Amino acid sequence: MANNHIRVRFAPAPTGMMHLGNIRTALMNYLFAHKNKGTFVLRIEDTDQQRNFDPNAQKIREDLAWLGLIHDEGPGVEGPYSPYFQSQRVAIYQEKQHELEKSGAIYRCFCTPEELDKKRQRQEALKIAPRYDRTCLHLSAADIQHQLTQQTPFIWRVKLDHGHTIKVHDLAHGITTFELKNFSDFPITRQDGSFTFLFANFVDDLTMKMTHVFRGEDHKSNTAGQVALYEICNTKPPLFWHLPILCNIDGKKLSKRDFGFSMRDLKDAGFLPQALCNYLGIIGGSYAQEIMSLEELAHSINLETPAVTGQIKYDIEKLKWLNHKWISRLNPTELALACRPFLIQAYPTIENMDDASLGQLLTHIQTDLVTLTDSIAAVRFFFEAPTITDADISAAIAQPNRQQVATIVGEHLAIIEHAKEYVDRVKHDAQKQGLSMKEFFYFLRLALMGATHGPAIHVLIEMLGHQEAHKRLTAALHLLSSIK
Repeated sequence: MANNHIRVRFAPAPTGMMHLGNIRTALMNYLFAHKNKGTFVLRIEDTDQQRNFDPNAQKIREDLAWLGLIHDEGPGVEGPYSPYFQSQRVAIYQEKQHELEKSGAIYRCFCTPEELDKKRQRQEALKIAPRYDRTCLHLSAADIQHQLTQQTPFIWRVKLDHGHTIKVHDLAHGITTFELKNFSDFPITRQDGSFTFLFANFVDDLTMKMTHVFRGEDHKSNTAGQVALYEICNTKPPLFWHLPILCNIDGKKLSKRDFGFSMRDLKDAGFLPQALCNYLGIIGGSYAQEIMSLEELAHSINLETPAVTGQIKYDIEKLKWLNHKWISRLNPTELALACRPFLIQAYPTIENMDDASLGQLLTHIQTDLVTLTDSIAAVRFFFEAPTITDADISAAIAQPNRQQVATIVGEHLAIIEHAKEYVDRVKHDAQKQGLSMKEFFYFLRLALMGATHGPAIHVLIEMLGHQEAHKRLTAALHLLSSIK
């Protein structure tokens, strides 16, 4: 099949927040289309209006845009196979249903849910695999007309050929065969006339000419029925890839209880979209180069013959490591834009700081950031003068050295506006006095930022401004001199 004819889709239901499984499915479809110059379609399966958490799929579209997974066709990007909301495609499903009715491929089933439940219980008692017994397949035309006259509710079922074997081509598992004698004549409608997920999904993939269907392992059970429908319609089915289930570190299916299950949780926790896509792209594989952009992922991941694995473990520590690496790659402007939403909640005055100034401030603590939220604590010293105690100073400087430290720090404060020269002079005097450099710089950092680890001293002075640095050092010296 020519590369430019490849069509794949991401088809979420707007019934909840996007989670890691959704994102990985969208990512793999996007990468495959991108690699093969194909078309990535966004289709919204919104037939369950009572659980429609996201009208017009606005949040889904925002989340995909944030991730950089931009669709070629779908809501807001109309194409030749619109509409892209299932709720707007009922007429298309009805047309396909009528075609199947005319060909004799489906039949009405008037059995009530209670009757079906009794049949199932009887089969289970006899240790027979539960399967619809085709009672209504054998109804005469007169029986059917009588039921219709009585306005008896019914559904439409597919009449499977129980002597036929279905072959499904899955990119990870190869050819899998299903003997239809083991399957029920499945419904394509409900009693209210609405269409089942399995049928609507099939019709959409058929009419939108999908060449490949990449979806979660939990949809694998639908595949035999959908391929049977393709064969009934005398149409070649797409190639499938059922992606492994994401599990937590204990091997259990990832759930809402696991941190990071929701994409919004990860976004709010300060993870970058580049890191999230990077992680979900390489998870479960082995790559010499692990830090990859979407473009690099598309060319590095083997999507034609993916590895076979039942489940993939989600490791938050690996995601944090990748996030740290991606933060370190941001230029000052990008860093400012990424951190600003988090910082502004803690320090409202940051609204008055332009991106260039904020970016310059953040570059000094950039290598310390694992997530963007870490920037709040990392720059607190800039917005809030540290509160240090006798105990802090006592822990930083041994008692015999305190007077010498106070003298050296204080006698050069007049030149603190020349930060580098100031540091060179106090360092020279401290070495001359035989003081521990570690101890000495601990005190300076403690005074300037309230911590014993951080940027170089002259950088701290430049960041704070010499007047604020002078003020903080003076206060620390006063405290030092008061300790008995």
